[in-house]
Amino acid sequence: MDHLPDHDRAQGLRDAPSVVAAARHRALYPRWILANAVGELLGLGATFAAVAAIMPRIDGSRGPSGLLLGFAVLVLTGILEATVVALLQHRAMRPWLPRLSVGAWWLATLVGALFAYVVGYLPSTLMGAAGAAGDAASFEPPAWIVLPLAAILGAVAGAILSLFQALALRRHVAHAGAWIPANMVAWAIGMPIIFFVIDRAFVLPSPWQTVSVLGAGLLVSGAAVGIVHGRTLVRLVRA
Repeated sequence: MDHLPDHDRAQGLRDAPSVVAAARHRALYPRWILANAVGELLGLGATFAAVAAIMPRIDGSRGPSGLLLGFAVLVLTGILEATVVALLQHRAMRPWLPRLSVGAWWLATLVGALFAYVVGYLPSTLMGAAGAAGDAASFEPPAWIVLPLAAILGAVAGAILSLFQALALRRHVAHAGAWIPANMVAWAIGMPIIFFVIDRAFVLPSPWQTVSVLGAGLLVSGAAVGIVHGRTLVRLVRA
């Protein structure tokens, strides 16, 4: 800056920290997107694997006790997703929120995820109970019904999950309540992607095709979710 007038040089020196800070905050965004994409791939993938391994042994059970046990297993598999996602998310944002402990973020994510899983699996469990009581044939609704319902379910689940995370964030950022609507929008987008991929993957003839499509879909859904609520996280940290 030696060739600049004194006023311009002084202004440049004053602006330099804000420029560096803005670049540093922008670096959070791709880290966050990657953390969510990999988190859903590994976490939700592990959840699906656990359900596939355990549920066939429970499906043979009859009566309300079998349905209740299956419901409990489905909900508890949420521990896998919550743990993987929470650890990767915390690792991504730790340089910007160093005082937010991994334990606090994990616990907030875990509690929110378990409540969200209860809300997510309760309708199908109740329908299963009604079908068993009436001995009715199962009915597969068309995609134009399933996907909007999945978006609504995602918005509700996102609100529940992010409520507890917002409580953990409020000690470290201002306006932490903005985290809730951001997650509602994010999961209203991400959940239909997951439903769509599951519907397509399990009709493929090869197990490897199924696993590949599921993996790609989970990566895309996690990235989509991270893209949406990651922008809000950057704004909260910057503020």
